[in-house]
Parts: sequence; structure tokens; C-alpha cells
Amino acid sequence: MTAGQGAMVRLAGVVKRFRGHDVLKGIDMNIERGQRIALVGSNGAGKTTLIRCLLGEYHCTGQVLIGGLNPRQRRQQVLSRIGFVPQLPPPLRMPVGQLVAFAASLCNADPARMIEVATELGFDSQRFHHQPFVKLSGGQKQKLLIAIALGRDSDLLIMDEPAANLDPAARHILFQLLAYKQDDTAMLISSHRLDEVASLVNRVVEMDQGHIVLDDEVAELVDMASRLHCRVTLVSEEQAFAHALGEWGFQPVQELLVWEGVVAGPDRLRFLGMISRYAGLLAGLQMGELKGASNYEDVA
Repeated sequence: MTAGQGAMVRLAGVVKRFRGHDVLKGIDMNIERGQRIALVGSNGAGKTTLIRCLLGEYHCTGQVLIGGLNPRQRRQQVLSRIGFVPQLPPPLRMPVGQLVAFAASLCNADPARMIEVATELGFDSQRFHHQPFVKLSGGQKQKLLIAIALGRDSDLLIMDEPAANLDPAARHILFQLLAYKQDDTAMLISSHRLDEVASLVNRVVEMDQGHIVLDDEVAELVDMASRLHCRVTLVSEEQAFAHALGEWGFQPVQELLVWEGVVAGPDRLRFLGMISRYAGLLAGLQMGELKGASNYEDVA
């Protein structure tokens, strides 16, 4: 896939070697503002190494430019315009309040906006103001890191498995936040599985053994801010299924046989994957776009 000289991100002939082994083997890729890219591939494909080259953490050969700047040589300037959500939270002992203030100072952002985004995601920054970051739960860490990345202006968002530790309600808020930024920001969303991020992106880049083996545009069929009103009808009560539906925020409306709830549009495949594990218990499944009224369509 080609792009003009004005690409937000430009990679040309990028090679990264560790101990005589090439992990990246001549990566060529351009990313334009407004593109939302799913970076997919198995473990060892080179996804994380590529991300670290973009962040200026690694020396590499070839050309890496973000906004026309080399992230290794102009790291502070480049990182001030990048929002980054790592897959593994760093082991920071800094208290939450201090971490937010520090992160905001690095990019000249308003820490109050980061706190506001954290609150939208369900994380109470004031309650944990003095709590060391490392002592938070996995979901709490993820929400705070997302708030720091999205609660500021950025030209490029790099997210490594961003929704992995989020509950369905927080995932929906994340999708809404990404929808607000989709026109003005380039996004690179790394995942092991395409079905986890397919509804969020308009381009797919697949890596394998240090090479890009697929780079293609995909149709934008799902509004990231959309919601689906769902009704699940069971043939009999099942506690395990009831527990699974409860984790998605569903509520029983007829004992434990009929359940209703709301699913974020981009999460429909994830939800249907969960439902499929209990297919033998399903008497009916209805899903409809939520536009103020409960309009359903039968899907089972």
C-alpha cells in the first residue's frame, strides 16, 4: 500500500536485529491520518518490535519518520504527539495522582482531562490518588493508561491489546472515545486476533516472521460508537450462562430464561463468540441497533 510524502508515519526498509537474528526484515509501510490499522500476527511476528521502533526505543536501520521526524533523534518531540497504551503495564511505583500530573506535563496536556476520561471508563482517580500504580488491579491499570493516552491531543495512537483487561461497559466507552478521534488521528491497534479488533479498523496489516504478509483496506461497516439492544431467550436455566450474561451487564426480565442488555457495536463478534459456547441452551437471540427504541432483528 502506498502513500504520499505527507504520511503521518513512514517506514522504509526498516530492519531490526537482535544477536545476529533479524526480527524485522525490511518493513515498508505508510500510515495516513484517519487510518485505523489492525496490526495482527502471532507471537514472534515482530509486532511489538515494530511498535518500539516507532516509539524510538530501539535503534534500527532504514527510515522511521513520524510527522517527518525521527523518533529516535527527536524522541521527546515525537512522543509528545503520540498516545500509547502498552499491552503490559509498566511496574511503576509512582502514585496515581503523581503519574497523571507527570504524564500531562510531558505533552503539555490538562491532567483534568485525563482524570475525566478515567472516570468515564469507570476508574475513580481521586479514590486512588495516593495509591501506587503498581498496586492497582489489571483492569484499573488498563483504564488509567487508556485515560492518559486518550485524555490529550495526539496525531498518532498506538495501542497494544487495548481492551484486553476491560469489562464490556468500559470497552464501550473506549470505542466511543476512539470514535471521537477517528477523523483526525492515525491509529495502530496491535492484537493477536483480528476478530478482536476487526470492527474498529479500516485497514489490516498482518506480520509473520518479521515481514508484512498482508496490507489491505477493509470496509467500515460498524460505527464505533454504536450500541445493540439484545434479548437472549433460553430453553432452560443454566447458572454458568447466567453468570456469563451478568458479566456483560445483562439483566433477567423473566426469571432466568429471558435476559436483556446492551452490547457495543464493535463487540458484537466477541459477544456472539461467548453466546456460541452455550448454543444448545438458546431458544432465541434478538439484536437491534439502539436508537432510543428497542428495535430487534432475529439472529437465532
